[in-house]
Amino acid sequence: MPDIDGGLLEEFLADPGNLALDLSTAVARCSRALGLQHSVVYLVDLQQRQLIPLTDVASPLPVDDSLAGWTYRTQSLRVEESETGGITAWLPLVDNAERLGVLAVHAPSLTPVSLRRGRALAALLAMMITSKRAYKDSFVRLTRTERMQLPAEMLRAFLPPRTIGTAHVVSTAVLEPAYEIGGDAFDHSLTETTLCATVLDAMGHDLASGLTSAVALAACRNARRSGAELPELVRCVDEALAQWLPDRFCTGVFTQLDLATGVLRWSNCGHPTPLLIRDEQLMVDAMVRDADPPMGLPSRLASRPRQTHEIVLEPGDRVLMYTDGVTEARRRDGGEFGLELFADYVIRAMAGGELPSESLRRLIHSIIDNKSNRLQDDATILMLQWWPPTA
Repeated sequence: MPDIDGGLLEEFLADPGNLALDLSTAVARCSRALGLQHSVVYLVDLQQRQLIPLTDVASPLPVDDSLAGWTYRTQSLRVEESETGGITAWLPLVDNAERLGVLAVHAPSLTPVSLRRGRALAALLAMMITSKRAYKDSFVRLTRTERMQLPAEMLRAFLPPRTIGTAHVVSTAVLEPAYEIGGDAFDHSLTETTLCATVLDAMGHDLASGLTSAVALAACRNARRSGAELPELVRCVDEALAQWLPDRFCTGVFTQLDLATGVLRWSNCGHPTPLLIRDEQLMVDAMVRDADPPMGLPSRLASRPRQTHEIVLEPGDRVLMYTDGVTEARRRDGGEFGLELFADYVIRAMAGGELPSESLRRLIHSIIDNKSNRLQDDATILMLQWWPPTA
């Protein structure tokens, strides 16, 4: 590949007229500017089962049974001979820790220069996709394989990216049934010092349930962004629900993790107890505490204030928060999925070196596939993992 300076790419990025380009055209022009033969973006669908191309020329590829899917699952480069000659390099499309899809870069041969340019293109496109998908319905339509029900449409508008993280912490979540969720929700956010993560489960499974979780999420974020500590944050959620939806209630777990020390503080509002996995073992009862009442009016009638609990994580510890739709899901033999099977799956995935986000993707699929894609209730899992900063 002839050496190309950054002139053409610099001109592309500096031209205001390119800001409004559709992504397919932007991909083609960026590829030419970098001297690459041809590139195709594949975005993962909502349930992370297929990689769907932006162009009609290519076909969707399965996440679980393709080289492109291997790149998505492992976040590593894969290379194969192209059917039309030359080489196809599969590169992960990642924004921070969020897996967006993959990029196929076609070139006559793979060289250090072409590989570096392919990675640069993938990084640029990931930022472009993230900046546009909030208002580009074309992206949303592309990544949906069935019609979204109204409660799910409303609640998903409030959800953050599936995965966030740094070199020292990751928080990742999955939620099913993807197109029919009613009252389950999750939230996570990062500052320079703290990871906040939340799982919610509102009473019922209808539009009002989604509204309950949406109000709880909004109150949580409003308090968090005002600098509230955990007790004040939970109090704000209680007050918001009691004021605006006095006949509804919501369970949940709210956590704050100190990134420097590994100190995890949490408040459990009528929710299943979080699980701690350490050194590939479930630490039984490590986070068992008496749960407070659900949020909303029940908390206003309680006889004692809410409790905040604390535990010190060790490097590599994983904390699992979930809704009861996970453990109450039925296996093929009719038995419940249960806590032991749930924890065992995560432990085996850890032993195999899977990414946290990949572990949850495969776990939620194993649950819903064992039930012919039907659940008794919404099933949400959020997992965080922490490593201490290096000196």
